[in-house]
Amino acid sequence: MPRKVAAELVRRELLPNQSPALLQALHLLTRDGQLNADALRKLKQVNHLVGLLTPALDDVFARFGTPVLVDVGSGNAYLGFVLYELFFAKSDKGELHAIEGRAELTERAKQRAEGLGYTRMHFQTARLEQAAYPARFHVLTALHACDTATDDALAVGIQHGVEHIAVVPCCQAEVAQQLKAQRAQARPTMAALFSHPWHRREFGSHLTNVIRALVLEAAGYSVTVTELTGWEHSLKNELILARKVQRENPKARASLDALLAETGVAPKLVRTLGWGSAPG
Repeated sequence: MPRKVAAELVRRELLPNQSPALLQALHLLTRDGQLNADALRKLKQVNHLVGLLTPALDDVFARFGTPVLVDVGSGNAYLGFVLYELFFAKSDKGELHAIEGRAELTERAKQRAEGLGYTRMHFQTARLEQAAYPARFHVLTALHACDTATDDALAVGIQHGVEHIAVVPCCQAEVAQQLKAQRAQARPTMAALFSHPWHRREFGSHLTNVIRALVLEAAGYSVTVTELTGWEHSLKNELILARKVQRENPKARASLDALLAETGVAPKLVRTLGWGSAPG
């Protein structure tokens, strides 16, 4: 369990220019200025992701007159609020849109933004595949979008041709079920990788993210896969970062098609893009 941080030591946990006042508004800091264990875990994840997103935000603020970031599955919008304070609030341009399926979280975040004077922070209650997105946006983020919600987020980013995508996948289950249905048709050496339920869950999770990375590469993105924070802070720890560098990548598409054919799976992402069909 992460340690509790006393008020006089909190500053060392913060990013440069990050204010304790915002964290108190988000209820990450207690009234007496301390960080409890759960808040520390959340803050470390968000701040580490912000650090990894900084080159993307610097890029779009330098290149576009109205840089737009969309945070999907935003939850309490901790990530959005921190990004707004560090990048948008100090600039006279740009917008941040947070999309969340739970109306009570959207309303709470909206009220916080109004109280903070974050006038270019917008909120929408909607499922990711049904949301109304800005006509043009440049960065898409999804922190712990569960199971196929990560596929929905990636599909939105790819279909809108956004310059930068960052997702932290969570609880991948769909492919494990497809693997279970494919056991009888799989080659023995392949079936051995997922014959046990535990291995099927783990292999399915890994395969899901490998396919996601290949889809992004095939769509013309340069992809980096890394860990978000130390395992002591989160077991859902994989981060996929993508930057648009070309229209498409036929070599990556060929690798993707071969992998889908070999494993017999078709995650929601490839189906949404029309690149695959349901496994038989």
